[in-house]
Amino acid sequence: MDMNEKKKETVGKITLDYSFYKGEDLYSDGDAVENQLLEIVKSGRDYSYAMEEYTSWPVLYHLSRQRENITGPMDIQKTDEVLEVGAGPGAVTGALARMAGHVDCIELSRRRSLINAYRHKDMDNIHIFVGNFEDVKPGKQYDVICLIGVLEYACYYTPAEDPYGKFLKSVRKLLKPNGRVYVAIENKLGMKYFAGYHEDHTGKRFSGIEGYKEEDHVRTFTRSELQGLLKRTGFMNPVFYYPFPDYKFPTLILNDDTIRDADIDMKTFTNCDMPVLYLFDQTKAMAALKGTKERRIFANSFLVEAVNAKEEEG
Repeated sequence: MDMNEKKKETVGKITLDYSFYKGEDLYSDGDAVENQLLEIVKSGRDYSYAMEEYTSWPVLYHLSRQRENITGPMDIQKTDEVLEVGAGPGAVTGALARMAGHVDCIELSRRRSLINAYRHKDMDNIHIFVGNFEDVKPGKQYDVICLIGVLEYACYYTPAEDPYGKFLKSVRKLLKPNGRVYVAIENKLGMKYFAGYHEDHTGKRFSGIEGYKEEDHVRTFTRSELQGLLKRTGFMNPVFYYPFPDYKFPTLILNDDTIRDADIDMKTFTNCDMPVLYLFDQTKAMAALKGTKERRIFANSFLVEAVNAKEEEG
């Protein structure tokens, strides 16, 4: 398909908008995996929490409906306009669309956008923009913006000396005054990383704890770092949630009040794609911290809600 000639494509009730797409998918899990995902969603099967194809980590990661659990604490109303940045193959798009009045998605990859469209083709309140976030101009502001596993990759699509700050400032321009942003991201000091799990993005052990290298092209943050980053880019009143075992497959989501005394099962497997070096039992370590604030520091992931409380600049 010549994207210069065909600016839009329809899959069921969903429109894919290629007005800002430059014709190249800059992010991929590989042709074989993504073609498999596309075939699964095209087949029309009611894939759910368990499928025979879930022996593959990428298929499990992108298609398991357990991914949708991360939307549980989100304050999204039926009157809300939602923007999902970095929607990928749509792991949480359907959940957002069931909560909101309308969901716009922005995604770099045409193939990933097609996976998203086919899996949600019967929903009439989703629109997908294909292209780089910095290039896409939706032409409106939103009540809610979701960054699920996106902020850590800001250097890929926001060229700047401070890509994470610049990215969040760009996000804020698309948010209505008093609108809410939701950020789901791994914790740089997650308990699993001390216990011997590889860092989720670099595939290396201790790379976040010891300090990311320039060639890693990714950054996660501690709780205080993330709080500071949001504050300096114009977001106020951050509320932290703690998904366990992590934000990818949450079975339990706690807040600052409940995390101190909750019984937390960290699960044996929170990374399924690489071998794990087990240095200690995460569940026992969290139990040893029961009743303390330190539990917040070592949660494997964060979900943060913050408010655009300032008047729009300009």
